[in-house]
Amino acid sequence: MAIALANHPQISINVFHDERSAAFAALGIGLESHVPAILLCTSGTAAAHFFAAVIEANYAHIPMIVCTADRPPELQGVGAPQTIDQTQLYGKYVRKFFDAGVADDSNRSKWRSFARETFSSTVGVNRGACQVNLPFREPLVGEVGDIPPVDSHSPVRVGAEIASSSERKKLNLALRAEKGIIVAGNGIDQPRFILELASRLGWPVLADPRSLCRVAENESHGAVIVSCADVILRNSGIAQELIPEFVLRIGDPPVSKVANQWLAACKAEQIAVTNQPSLIDPDKVVTTHIVGSFNELFMELNQLVRQNHDAAQSRSSWLAQWSSAEEKSRNAIDSVFAKQISESSPLTEPLTAVTVLDALPSGSRLVVSSSMPVRDLEWFSPPRNGIRVYSNRGVNGIDGVVSTAVGIAIASSVKTALIIGDVAMLHDSNGLLNIMKRNIDMKIVVVDNEGGGIFSFLPQSQLLEQSQFELLFGTPHEVDFQALATAHGVPFALASNASELRDLLNRAGTGIIGVRTNRMQNVVDHNYLYDAVSQALAK
Repeated sequence: MAIALANHPQISINVFHDERSAAFAALGIGLESHVPAILLCTSGTAAAHFFAAVIEANYAHIPMIVCTADRPPELQGVGAPQTIDQTQLYGKYVRKFFDAGVADDSNRSKWRSFARETFSSTVGVNRGACQVNLPFREPLVGEVGDIPPVDSHSPVRVGAEIASSSERKKLNLALRAEKGIIVAGNGIDQPRFILELASRLGWPVLADPRSLCRVAENESHGAVIVSCADVILRNSGIAQELIPEFVLRIGDPPVSKVANQWLAACKAEQIAVTNQPSLIDPDKVVTTHIVGSFNELFMELNQLVRQNHDAAQSRSSWLAQWSSAEEKSRNAIDSVFAKQISESSPLTEPLTAVTVLDALPSGSRLVVSSSMPVRDLEWFSPPRNGIRVYSNRGVNGIDGVVSTAVGIAIASSVKTALIIGDVAMLHDSNGLLNIMKRNIDMKIVVVDNEGGGIFSFLPQSQLLEQSQFELLFGTPHEVDFQALATAHGVPFALASNASELRDLLNRAGTGIIGVRTNRMQNVVDHNYLYDAVSQALAK
């Protein structure tokens, strides 16, 4: 199989020493391209190392074809080396399991339909991974023959579900609410029709950085983009004033716990629209779940809103409340950052995230780890055009983050940056293997606070004795990241302020940038920003 893939002129090959790293790189390729990477390993425990990425692909709806080489039936259950039971190895986490049987030319008439069904299972209305188990008998290298011709009458099934007419009618009626909001989450590839609808309705768009809806005014199509929802809603008085009558949620919910708690408590009708059949709704507040193509659905809703009612003028006061809160909060946050930059202050974790986003050229990719980096970007980053943001939020793990970013860089062929904490970096340091030999331009910004920084925000940090907290949650590691980079032949530099970070990000080629912070000071830094926003909102 490896030889066949390598000899195919339309398939590019990327070799990873570590199967887990390979799997997450395949995940990144599927995340960026929406086309499944073919993931190949030998038999035995190698296939088990794919499992974490397969689980993420399941919950994040990322296409992937997992080809597990296997021993033939006669070597199963007799103690043959490198042999385990690989049947249904990934259980319910794959869309389908296929056993191709031992390679036999007598079955060649079925190969095309088998391959077509395999591919279709990953890119259909419920995207995800599939497992193809491929047992081989010796000799493992044989004569190469011709493969069957393509059957043009049996196309691959690709597509999304179409929302029903009754669902569209219900959504159109709900859009008549005076005080509505649109929550734009991960999963949106084309924001135009969503932003146009928000502008026509006179509703604000609470935009996740991963949604492509957090754009500057020149690309907002007249919509009010809210980038400070988390910090705005920490003010209980303002949060109460901004309670909506209706919530239209598109894609995944926000990362922000504050925003999600506010949405759960607001008692508004909530309709969720997703392009995949699964729904993230732990608070059980979604009253209607519509599955369908975003572009088709929101293009049609724009036409209906244009024909039936001109809502924006009658809702100007509602929109003005949100616009005022956003402007005051944005100015307060930006003022704090501007002062830190002008004084060449040591980098804080929020300033690191915002600086990386701002420094990247248009068309770049930004990957953020699923702990503090994704939150800092959501809470504090301003609207920014031309940057696609990714994070593994299917199951919110911190494993495989480096390799996912490598996969995104491979698939996109553009400059890619990764913001990752030190613990997540250690989880996937094997993602650095051969990184300098890959044809990518990737900057890895490692925020090194000597442990698990996010736990300093949780009650454990106050309730436990310090030594116990450090043992169980702080988890200091004492790893020298410069030495780790050197071991892999990767250029390394420390950035102490925003100017240095920006300069290092603008250099060509792959490299690691270290940013050293303090976990306890990080809590103080966040509280300082919250206080600045609170004071601004009070004026």
